[in-house]
Amino acid sequence: MYTLVIILSIIAALLLIVVVLVQKSKGGGLSSSFGGGNQIMGVRRTTDFIEKATWTLAAVIGVLAIVSAFVMPRNVTMQSRVEADAPMQVTGTDYAAPAAEAPVMEVPADSAQ
Repeated sequence: MYTLVIILSIIAALLLIVVVLVQKSKGGGLSSSFGGGNQIMGVRRTTDFIEKATWTLAAVIGVLAIVSAFVMPRNVTMQSRVEADAPMQVTGTDYAAPAAEAPVMEVPADSAQ
């Protein structure tokens, strides 16, 4: 169910992108591309349709976001690979003991020039 809600949200978002890109600022949009008097839809009706589609898709995305919060799987626990490979019991370490000294690398006298 959660996957279906996410897929519907993505489809609605893509449709909203297309509708917004079809619009033109200041109310032009798709209506301005119809120049003649024999158009199927009038200028005002086209603008109204695009505006209603924008608001409807925005509302659908909002509703799907709320629905996705309710259908999201809750009790999913992930076990890491590090945790699975780690030893079950850690042996005690004496942190008060002095650290082992690192070996000192000696440089031969001939290569120091």
